[in-house]
Order: sequence, then C-alpha cells, then structure tokens
Amino acid sequence: MKQSYSGLVKAIIFDWAGTTVDHGSLAPVRVLQQLFAKRGVPISEAQARRDMGVLKKDHIRKILFEPSVAAKWRDAVGHTPTEADVESLFANFVPLQLECLVKYSVVIDGVAETVARLRKRGIKIGSTTGYTRAMLDMVLQPAAAQGYQPDCAITPDDVGAGRPHPWMIFANAIHLKVEPLEAIVKVGDTPVDIEEGLRAGVWTIGVARTGNMVGLSAEDFSALAPAQQASRLESARTLLAAAGAHEVIDAVANCERALDAIEARIRHGERP
Repeated sequence: MKQSYSGLVKAIIFDWAGTTVDHGSLAPVRVLQQLFAKRGVPISEAQARRDMGVLKKDHIRKILFEPSVAAKWRDAVGHTPTEADVESLFANFVPLQLECLVKYSVVIDGVAETVARLRKRGIKIGSTTGYTRAMLDMVLQPAAAQGYQPDCAITPDDVGAGRPHPWMIFANAIHLKVEPLEAIVKVGDTPVDIEEGLRAGVWTIGVARTGNMVGLSAEDFSALAPAQQASRLESARTLLAAAGAHEVIDAVANCERALDAIEARIRHGERP
C-alpha cells in the first residue's frame, strides 16, 4: 500500500558557491582564469562561467576542449588538448582553489537566518557541490562560524560522479532519511543544479541574483544602475526557468515563498 504524503517539504538541498556562500560565485572563476593564463591561454569570464556547477575536473575539461580555447592551447602549447592536459590542469587547479576558497566563501546575507527559520518548520538541510571533498572541507568550518551548517554535505567524491547525475541528491536523501523524493527541494544557481534536481525527481528552485548567472559580488551588483540590475536579473531568471526550475528566486533569503508555492502545487496534485 502506498504511503500517504502530507504535501509538506521535508528537506532542502542547497548548492554552495553562488547560493549559500560566495556571492557571485567568484572563487572558481578567478582561479580558472588564473589557471589557463599561466599556460598562455587566457579565457574570458564568460568561458569560465559557462559550465559552472559541474565537478571541477569536468569543468576544466569542458573549457579546454571548447573549440576556441583548444585552438589557443594548440598555438601556445604546441599540441591539441589531451586528457593528460586535463589532469595536469586539475592538479594545478586544486592548490590554487584551496588557497582562495576561504577568502571568497563568505556566507551570503540572509542565508543563516533563513535556514534557522526553515529548521523551525521541521525542514532538514542538505547540500551538494561541484567542489571536491578537500575543497568543501575548507568551506565548512568558516561557514559554520558564520551561522550556516547544513545537516549533510555531499561532494562528487562521495558518490563517484558530479552533476548533472543525481547521485549526490540521493545520498542526501539517504543520510537525512527523507522520503519520498517529491518531499525534497533542490536549490541552486546554475542550470546544471536544476538538471541535477530534475534527474533526481525532486522540486527545484533557481537562484538568480547571488549566483553564477549574474556573476557579481553584492557590492558590484549594488553599484549597477537600476536598469542594469533589472536586465541582469531578467536574463538570469529566464535562463534558470528555461533549464526547468519550478520556481526562481533572487536569493536564498527569498526561498520561503517559493517553498509555499511548491507545497501548494503538491497539494493540487502536481509532482516534480
């Protein structure tokens, strides 16, 4: 006999950079640009951001084999890119990323307070990331000191593959002891976050302003003219909605109204 379901959200699984920490998802971008520049192959911020959210080695691979970057690599290094180059770049990436993570990984305004309110609603807090375990471990303690500590923090290293595969979400569900999957909401700032959630069969919320799609620190975003802010936000919201997000918000601090909307949809018979 199928277990009845009240329609309440039981767990939220947050992304890290651009969602709960590192407003604008700056740490990975800065390091990726530095990494390629050191090999004589400068990349744009747009190229560094395009595949944000996937496991970092996969991210490096996608950048390196992009045709325009591959051509620059051939000219600078003397051969077309290979998997050995991916491994070499990733080996150089890790210490650079570890060095800058704590500097950039400040908890985004409103996250700690919002998570405290969610817990009062009986909601468990999980997380997934494109960072390796060593990288995430550098972020966990500073985040906790700033008031944000999820109940579960899963990395691709823990499950054998990163996004868009759903394995990290399944591991969260097991660790948090939450079922059914439709009682879970995935919150993230990139299209691949949304794809991860959809593949797992959970609800998804896209985060526009604080994340990779806008790509600015809080200070830099505030310095934009209102029309520029509106344009950037509209573009980010459109891209996240097009990726299949069930709801789109500007920041984690706005997620409670989105959760209310999702619970209303569940009670009306909708499923993710």
